[in-house]
Amino acid sequence: MTKLSVNINKIATLRNARGHNRPDVLQVARDCERFGAQGITVHPRPDERHIRYQDVRDLRQIVTTELNVEGNPTPDFIDLVREVRPEQVTLVPDAPDAITSNAGWDTITHQIYLIGVVTELKSIGCRVSIFLDPDPAMVKAAVATGTDRIELYTEDYARQYPQDPAAAIAPYAVAATLAQQLGLGLNAGHDLDLENLAYLHQNLPGLAEVSIGHALVCDALYYGLENTIQLYRRQLV
Repeated sequence: MTKLSVNINKIATLRNARGHNRPDVLQVARDCERFGAQGITVHPRPDERHIRYQDVRDLRQIVTTELNVEGNPTPDFIDLVREVRPEQVTLVPDAPDAITSNAGWDTITHQIYLIGVVTELKSIGCRVSIFLDPDPAMVKAAVATGTDRIELYTEDYARQYPQDPAAAIAPYAVAATLAQQLGLGLNAGHDLDLENLAYLHQNLPGLAEVSIGHALVCDALYYGLENTIQLYRRQLV
């Protein structure tokens, strides 16, 4: 079964807009789990414009499913992960000023660097996933880093899906099949929603987990958080 990890960055964005603690990020994480989320994802950035480093520390104390911490493995990020020791770390090569993640790793060019990071994170008990575009060469090179999983960056899929679902999914299906053959676990995320999630799930062999935040939070404004999480879970059956 493919697990749903709810990214709560947008909850922190809303909280930070007023400078107080409403909505309460920790309570939302608890509620997401209570409503059926099988993991909580956060992506702390250096400017802490949404999830703060202290949020990650606090979430570690209350998340009972799986905590997935995403980010560019800068020294500060690595120090945070060493302290918190989440179940999963997803390595994302985003620049400090990026609005959101917009590309996967070049696992050929950065292979030596990634080997060092992956080795360190696995040594403290974290499962490691590397954010990738659906490029077979990058999937193959990811194996040498020692990573446990890859996470396919699905923005291109989501953008093309309304016009031609089959064409949109094709490179991702190739990458997913290759990952299976190479013994890599498979995650996916970015711009997935209630329109495109089921088709992705049906066509990616071995899909272990999706992390979804922006669309899910937007849907929750209309459907309510509990109902929305259940709607997303149903797309993964």
